[in-house]
Amino acid sequence: MPTPLKPSGLRPDVEILSRKIEEMGESHETSLMEMETAHNDTLATLQEEHARTVKNLKMAHEQQRKSLEEEFEKLRLSLQDQVDTLTFQNRSLRDRAKRFEEALRKSTDEQIVDALAPYQHIEEDLKSLKEVLEMKNQQIHQQDVKISELEKMAEKNVYLEERVQVLQQQNEDLKARIDKNLAVSRQLSEENANLQVHVEKENNEKKRLSRTNEELLWRLQTGELSPRMSPNSSPIHRSSPGPGSPARPHSYHQ
Repeated sequence: MPTPLKPSGLRPDVEILSRKIEEMGESHETSLMEMETAHNDTLATLQEEHARTVKNLKMAHEQQRKSLEEEFEKLRLSLQDQVDTLTFQNRSLRDRAKRFEEALRKSTDEQIVDALAPYQHIEEDLKSLKEVLEMKNQQIHQQDVKISELEKMAEKNVYLEERVQVLQQQNEDLKARIDKNLAVSRQLSEENANLQVHVEKENNEKKRLSRTNEELLWRLQTGELSPRMSPNSSPIHRSSPGPGSPARPHSYHQ
């Protein structure tokens, strides 16, 4: 009996290649989902931190602004009171000096004593005024320090806003990369689908060749086809086998 021809080893290779393609597609889809999830988490965290930082800065800025306005108003009123007091004292001193000059012109001892009487405590008054002015100067200095701190905080706020803009740009770049990866993934999916179609066609062709091979082997074994006979002239095209011939099998397996 003639030895049947062995089927080609193409099918295992095609199946292995198909499995590898499916595994690559699944791994790529999983990586894309992980990247998108990480991007969304990072973006949400940055947005929350930015909103919380801006809110805290605004609250702190508003509180300091109100505090500075209140302190400035108090200082302004206090200084206005001092100006009014000093103006009144200046007028009083001028009046006293005028009376003193008049007393000197009269050249009477009694008038001179009367004129000098209001100036007996002038040194104490000047000393008290000097202490008040020093205290107010210190308050003004403290006010300048607070204003300087507020300006530094404003600069820091500008820096934070610039940093947020940089982070937003980085998020946009990351989103663009993800979109690009999604486009590549879609392209790979299309190529995978096309390859699946090609693999299916190869499998169908392999099955057709295998059936043809099995039918030729069966005919060789039953004597219907001579090894020297051309396949076109063989009785394979006959509609039914001759008398005494065995029935044609649908397939042949070794």
